[in-house]
Amino acid sequence: MIPLLAKRPEKPIDDDDAKPDDSARKVATTIDDRERATISIRTSTMVYGAVIIVLVAAVSILDWLWLSAQRDLSDINTKAVADQRAEQVATDYAVGASNINFQDVDAWLGKLKANTSPQLGNKFDATAPQLQEILVPLKWTSTAAPIDAVVESEADGVYKVNVFLNVTSTSAQTPAGAQTTVTYNITIDTNSDWLITDVGGMDGALPGK
Repeated sequence: MIPLLAKRPEKPIDDDDAKPDDSARKVATTIDDRERATISIRTSTMVYGAVIIVLVAAVSILDWLWLSAQRDLSDINTKAVADQRAEQVATDYAVGASNINFQDVDAWLGKLKANTSPQLGNKFDATAPQLQEILVPLKWTSTAAPIDAVVESEADGVYKVNVFLNVTSTSAQTPAGAQTTVTYNITIDTNSDWLITDVGGMDGALPGK
């Protein structure tokens, strides 16, 4: 009779053999956490860095815009001041040139040459005798009041200004007086200390030949 072999009892499965070691799990978890933390920190750093760059760029742009606006405003103010001065220089000249007294032609000729370039002054000296021959016999007098002055154009510091005057005149022919509106076209060179280099429209303020 063959003896029966006793069945060897199966070894129970140990939980330690079936599952990873707790310490290993903890290490793995710690490593994962550190990696996630590192990634999170790097991402946050990049975001903050990007925000700072954007802010710096925005501030730089605002500074540039502010400086540009200030320069534009300064240029506008400078031009406005220069235009006003040109209009005033032209007005002063036109009023002086239109105030005439036949009894003092020399004084009037002095006003014609006031603040003019040497070339223009020489032209008035050359025409002075003919002007005197017209004014004295007619007993011509006139006074002028400014109406307006407008800068027509400006190029390289040379202004062209239109001056509008109300001129009241008397003469042997019109002792009661007459009024007329006269327009002077005056050229001013700011490069030559704001001297007047040309005058047009003066015929309207003088008696006809």
